[in-house]
Amino acid sequence: MINKKENFTRFLPFLLWWPVVTPRTVKADFMAGCIGAIVALPQGVAFATIAGMPPQYGLYTGMVPAVIAALFGSSWLLVSGPTTAASLVLFSSLSEYALPGSLAYVQLAITVTLMVGLMQLSLGLVRFGTLVNFISHSVVVGFTAGAAVLIITSQLKHFLGLSYGSLQGNVQVMFENLFVHLGQVNPYAVLVGCITIAAGIAVRIYRPAFPYMIVSMVVGSLAALAVSAAVGKETANIAVVGAMPASLPPLSLPSITLTNIKMLVPTALAMALFALTEAISIARSLADKTDQEFDGNQEFIGQGLSNIVGSFFSSYVATGSFNRSGMNYEAGARTPLAAVFAGLILVPVVLFLAPLAGYLPKATLAGILFLVAWRLIDPKHIVKIAKTSVTESIIIGSTFLATLFLELQFAILLGILMSLAIYLNRTSHPHLLTRVPDPSTPNRSFTTNPALPECPQLKIVRIDGSLYFGAVHHVRSTLHDMIDEHSEQQSLLIVGSGINFMDMAGAELLSHLAQERRDAGGDLYFYDMKEDICSHFKFLDYLLDIGLDNIFTSKKEALSEIFTRLDPEVCRRCTARIFTECKTAASGA
Repeated sequence: MINKKENFTRFLPFLLWWPVVTPRTVKADFMAGCIGAIVALPQGVAFATIAGMPPQYGLYTGMVPAVIAALFGSSWLLVSGPTTAASLVLFSSLSEYALPGSLAYVQLAITVTLMVGLMQLSLGLVRFGTLVNFISHSVVVGFTAGAAVLIITSQLKHFLGLSYGSLQGNVQVMFENLFVHLGQVNPYAVLVGCITIAAGIAVRIYRPAFPYMIVSMVVGSLAALAVSAAVGKETANIAVVGAMPASLPPLSLPSITLTNIKMLVPTALAMALFALTEAISIARSLADKTDQEFDGNQEFIGQGLSNIVGSFFSSYVATGSFNRSGMNYEAGARTPLAAVFAGLILVPVVLFLAPLAGYLPKATLAGILFLVAWRLIDPKHIVKIAKTSVTESIIIGSTFLATLFLELQFAILLGILMSLAIYLNRTSHPHLLTRVPDPSTPNRSFTTNPALPECPQLKIVRIDGSLYFGAVHHVRSTLHDMIDEHSEQQSLLIVGSGINFMDMAGAELLSHLAQERRDAGGDLYFYDMKEDICSHFKFLDYLLDIGLDNIFTSKKEALSEIFTRLDPEVCRRCTARIFTECKTAASGA
């Protein structure tokens, strides 16, 4: 019954969050959706231009894909649509095959969108989404902070009233252009932007229940009108977003031919992986902020379906949007209905309010995005990680810098690879602890206390970590150092309670250790080994090399049997008497 329910909710995931929908959450989600729809207007046009698509296609991409991704994804706050990075990747990939803006170019973009969606859906169905577990919290924090800086940097020219053109996403190019044009800063635009920010901050402090973004938009727009009226429209020269196309997304048909498939597969694969990485990272970041359970596989499915369906409604590749998702979170969204509302409300907004939205000052929009970006930065966790872990701090710093100076997908992959490298380094160096019986306890439990004496004939070691190919060298060298330090201890007892996994290389190591101990006149013993760990022994006959009689399930059984195999002459001369069985040797003396 549970499996059937899980399979059912996997294909209809909105059934999981629908019970938490209440009139109160619907109201909050509707307000967040209104803000998202308004912000999507100028952003959609800008992103489509970057992608080499006609402006209206950016708006289409913010409609249908946003609804599908919200209904079939896992994140409650992620909003899908056109993004700067995805638009840049699309332009750089398709511009060599067709003229940007042409019908042929649009056809290729829609076709590659379908291919991207099919790849993403396939990855989700085979549960490839477990890769999200390798995106550590430090990677998310560093990536989010870097993306926030990118948002601020990309909006600086609008905030300062500059009108030069530059590609977004490359922080170096954006700063170079900014410094070149600093002499052209428009103080009136800066004033409008500052008023917008001040209004947003005031609302958040004094009326936190109010939708500060809408208040900021209204206040900023009114401030622009007042400044223009006071000094003259031409003197103020405050740039506005401009006229918006008022049309619904027409049906489209991807061109799936062998020629197009062969030509577009590399592009589609690169974009599928990139879009998933971007969406998963944003969704994971938002999930961490809200303590929401997150399913990477389901998000893969949702993103795939959004692009598949979107390709038939004149959309190009959509993925998680940092700007819109950040605004959605800040606007108080409670459930995925906020993203659904944003996509649906965008339809009448485009039809009826697009001309009015065209008068929105760019400086006002930049000021709002500044507030959103600042909220994306998590200084509390950054400071905490910096104080507690050098390696995690390196991951945050590297991911942050890579986000600024590399393409976003490479920045995330760099953080993931660094996290994996650190994880592998840790697992390849399991702890090896010398154990001795504690005479102060009734059962003389094993403990790690260098002040207590060891048996002169038996070395007892506990291995905490997996015995796999990456850890074999460390374990071998450490054990040899321990044995060399007390060469008289010819026998070795390994406590296996801390060993959770062993591969063939680990089994071979133990087999060699057994032979080495026998050559030295002792033997190798095991105690408290997990049943599953012995599978390699049984399958590869290593158990016979070590000896069935040398593996024990209880400490009492192990020590009683091992004691009978020790040299009785050494036992009689021993003064440590650390085992209960040593009394026998003492009485015999």
